Amino acid sequence: MAIDYLKKADRLSTDDAGDVRATVQAILDEIEAGGDDAARKYAEKFDKYHGNIVLTRDEIDAASAQVPEKLKDDIRFAHDNVYRFAEAQKATIQDFEFEITPGLIAGQKAIPCQAAGCYAPGGRYAHIASALMTVTTAKVAGCGRIAACSPPRPGVGNGDGGIHPAIIYTADYCGADQVLALGGVQGIAAMAFGLFGLPKSDILVGPGNQFVAEAKRILFGRVGIDMFAGPTDSLILADSTADAEIVAVDLVSQAEHGYNSPVWLATTDKALAETVMARVPELIADLPELNSKNAEAAWRDYAEVILCDTREEVATVSDQIAPEHLTVMADDLDWWLNRLECYGSLFLGEETTVSYGDKASGTNHVLPTSGAAKYTGGLSVHKYMKLVTWQRSTREASKRVAEATARISRLEGMEGHARAADIRLAKYFPGENFDLSAQD
Repeated sequence: MAIDYLKKADRLSTDDAGDVRATVQAILDEIEAGGDDAARKYAEKFDKYHGNIVLTRDEIDAASAQVPEKLKDDIRFAHDNVYRFAEAQKATIQDFEFEITPGLIAGQKAIPCQAAGCYAPGGRYAHIASALMTVTTAKVAGCGRIAACSPPRPGVGNGDGGIHPAIIYTADYCGADQVLALGGVQGIAAMAFGLFGLPKSDILVGPGNQFVAEAKRILFGRVGIDMFAGPTDSLILADSTADAEIVAVDLVSQAEHGYNSPVWLATTDKALAETVMARVPELIADLPELNSKNAEAAWRDYAEVILCDTREEVATVSDQIAPEHLTVMADDLDWWLNRLECYGSLFLGEETTVSYGDKASGTNHVLPTSGAAKYTGGLSVHKYMKLVTWQRSTREASKRVAEATARISRLEGMEGHARAADIRLAKYFPGENFDLSAQD
């Protein structure tokens, strides 16, 4: 494969992950042992917050009243899109029963988790959309209780600080039963351990910093999680038909997520690549200070521009990277849709963009990062649902199954299993002789 790196990353997005496990484990252990008081202590320590942890209805209503009506309209529009897409996803899961052999019937049931914990980041940016994506899908799935958690910020709300009012409004509008003013590990712990009057969460979902991600990883097994997520990443595939200015703007829009958020451009057009590489620093410099600082570091240290000879080579590079977000700005979009296999979410043509998916178009923005798209998809209504199986049988149908079970079990050395089959044959078919020895 003939590829050329016009810009090569100096670092990997995992380089600065650090060893946070011991720190997170210690906090989780202390909160599990100390309960509400320990979680509140960490809220005071890390977030300088002394207000209510579980917001009252009056506090939710007061925060909602601060949200401009136009923004509420936008949130309701985005919610409707996410809700309807989640409903369409849910419809793809069907309960069914199937007669495997005459008299032996097996089936599938989809059962939602009873309690979901949804985390919405609120530190660097107020992630309204994360509350929207996580709570809405949990509601459509049919979760019995939904808790939403977001860190309080200094200067928000009363003198104690608080969650951004738009996050509160969104979580409440989308169907959260409780809204918690807790950030970081303490927020994850409160939902997992059932603190502050919450039920223990069956599943924890939503993006967060490395401490949130590590807390979810440690707790996985005791509770379900959506995925273990690293820094957000985005790849654009382009040919000579692409608009270089749109490509550059889209790359910058994703680089602003954080200093270690990788972005890539893979293209068959060298002139396009060079134009984009010249334009990106100018666009970054024009961002607000915080955004510009993040995007500048991400572009400098983690971005790559890859020149390929053919579109097949571009597609191969894309599948190797397996990006969280994948955008195609090239001719013959159907070819790309049918060819590409490894991505969290795909955006075809310049008429859509990752920002649409991040905020309002309907597909979920909680997606696999760091190459995890090679083996998993993103958050969906399916993540909140268990696919369980059941079976029943007539006595006649169980005869052949029992014989096979007894012989396979004895060959494996599992005599107890074999006898569970033997006793049924003896009861249901008295007087019949069966060869139930191991078949060497």
